[in-house]
Amino acid sequence: MARTTRVRRASRAAAVLSAVALLAACTGNTEAEVSGEDDEGQASEEAAPAPGGNDETGETVVIGFSAPAADHGWMGAITQAAIEEAESHEDVELRVAEGTNDVNLQISQVETFINDGVDAIVLLPFDGAALTEIATEAMQAGIPVINVDREFSAPEAARVTVLGDNYGMGRSAGEYICERLADQPDAVVAEVAGIDNLPLTQERSQGFEDALGECGLDVDNRVAADFTVQGGESATSNLLQAAPEIDAMWNHDDDQGVGVLAAIENAGRDEFFVVGGAGSANMMREIQSGDSVVEATVIYPSTQAADGIRLARLVAQGKGMGDLVEIEVPRLVQLYAPVVTADNVDEYLDTAFES
Repeated sequence: MARTTRVRRASRAAAVLSAVALLAACTGNTEAEVSGEDDEGQASEEAAPAPGGNDETGETVVIGFSAPAADHGWMGAITQAAIEEAESHEDVELRVAEGTNDVNLQISQVETFINDGVDAIVLLPFDGAALTEIATEAMQAGIPVINVDREFSAPEAARVTVLGDNYGMGRSAGEYICERLADQPDAVVAEVAGIDNLPLTQERSQGFEDALGECGLDVDNRVAADFTVQGGESATSNLLQAAPEIDAMWNHDDDQGVGVLAAIENAGRDEFFVVGGAGSANMMREIQSGDSVVEATVIYPSTQAADGIRLARLVAQGKGMGDLVEIEVPRLVQLYAPVVTADNVDEYLDTAFES
């Protein structure tokens, strides 16, 4: 059942212009001078109020939020960040559906939001393709849908899509390994993927393969896990048995990486280095220690749903993004995938999620 989070925040100075005023004079969310005529037909100018911004309190909007079960650290951080973002706005009422990995249950949650007439829906689907139809129904009902992380299979199912850069994540991991193994053209590279039937996993693997190919390397041993500790340990144990020698390993997900490291320790292997994925605090501490097989991790932001809440608020209130000239919120927002190493780990550790 949904629960409601309400918050109050101090109001700021000015209001957003209507669409007519925007056509006359303004871009973004700030007011501009509005020209008119006096009684004698002479043009006159009326000074606008002080500019306002996206955080200015507006009409209260009700946002429905649904995501998979918080069965690993990254997903838990996703949901918590979304709640905290809603709580930072006086004009947002957030209805949070219980996290679920049951596609049918998630569909029914969205149906409830539609029936309740919420102003916007932020949806991180367990399976983007499976949730496409119900998201399209919401859009057809006039409820803007903000699609987060796992993309729908039809563009008309979402007003805005917020994505991590899965292909770029794979490229970043591959480029790091290429740099480290530049003088070893016969190096053996292993990959522990996530859930193989998800497009995001396929994109990560493709980016990884493409980057390795540019330096003459390829993936010699690959297994797929399921983003859980248990799955990571089981899959990696199988990989280590099949590969007696490895030079580098990329693990797609730092939550399953806890199991990956357990399998490596149980096997007594330390001849290779590991690049993680997502950017958990656990893996960053491994990097920081200087005596772990983990040398790097590639960030996959756990702020995506929080960004979705912020964008849903703007769309529902008819606002744009104040830092852009464009007066409408963009259709697609894709986040960056930087590599964290011993050289920059201190910059990222404080905001990382716990596996």
